[in-house]
Amino acid sequence: MTTLDQSYVTNGSWRPNLFEGKVVFVTGGAGSICKVQTEAMVLLGANAAIVGRNKEKTDAAAKELQALRKGAKVVSLPNVDVRDIKQMTAAANKAVEELGKIDFVIAGAAGNFLSDFTHLSSNAFNSVVNIDLIGSFNTAKACFEQLKKNKGAIIFVSATLHYYGVPFQIHVGAAKAGVDALSNALAAELGPLGIRSNCIAPGPIADTEGMKRLAPGYLDQVKKKVPLQRLGSKQDIADATVYLFSPAGGFVTGDILVVDGGSWHIGQGAGNASYPVSLRAVQDGKEMKL
Repeated sequence: MTTLDQSYVTNGSWRPNLFEGKVVFVTGGAGSICKVQTEAMVLLGANAAIVGRNKEKTDAAAKELQALRKGAKVVSLPNVDVRDIKQMTAAANKAVEELGKIDFVIAGAAGNFLSDFTHLSSNAFNSVVNIDLIGSFNTAKACFEQLKKNKGAIIFVSATLHYYGVPFQIHVGAAKAGVDALSNALAAELGPLGIRSNCIAPGPIADTEGMKRLAPGYLDQVKKKVPLQRLGSKQDIADATVYLFSPAGGFVTGDILVVDGGSWHIGQGAGNASYPVSLRAVQDGKEMKL
């Protein structure tokens, strides 16, 4: 089921057919946030290729996305591991074969789970860094020639976890800090080629897998601690995506666009919702219930 529909075009802030003739390549395109980012692009005229590991989920998401707009074409690229550059290169080539080119890239594949440092294994830490950071690098690498040819743009989906200390999120915070650094360096290196690179850093976004995992039972507490007094919506992230890819964002590169209602300024991440009670519990050897 999609989150956005034609009302996003008719009642929204963006010009219809804004991305007509453009193609977006999305890793994590069947996920809760990246799918809605893709919905916005498709509704505004773009065709899309979505990459995922699960075939059933990726195929279903592509079918739903294609139904959003008459004449849209959305290619499903399942069974692809972003940690494998050969698989990513093959996926990018398939997207070009099916859709003709790649203008925009969303690097959104990510892994996450709650774990305190004392129970976080080296393999688990490595797994998240490989998916989030190495996967982001591989995505940019696989799409580079198309981005260069079409003077395109890439958005990395980051986070605010590394702006302050968030319990149980050491692995993700470290990975996303690397993603920010990657994007900033690419903006400097690839800018002369006409390629723009930016990050979107979502905060507490309602109805996402991340919030279900990171703040189980604490959503009301999280909302009250957000300066704007609400959780973000997936459309908030979609709108930020459209802005950065649109001509309105044409002089924006090397930026990290935080979409969190001001949360990080007061150090209120989802992982801090039950702090320090939950932290003391796991340090005492009690199992943390998710």
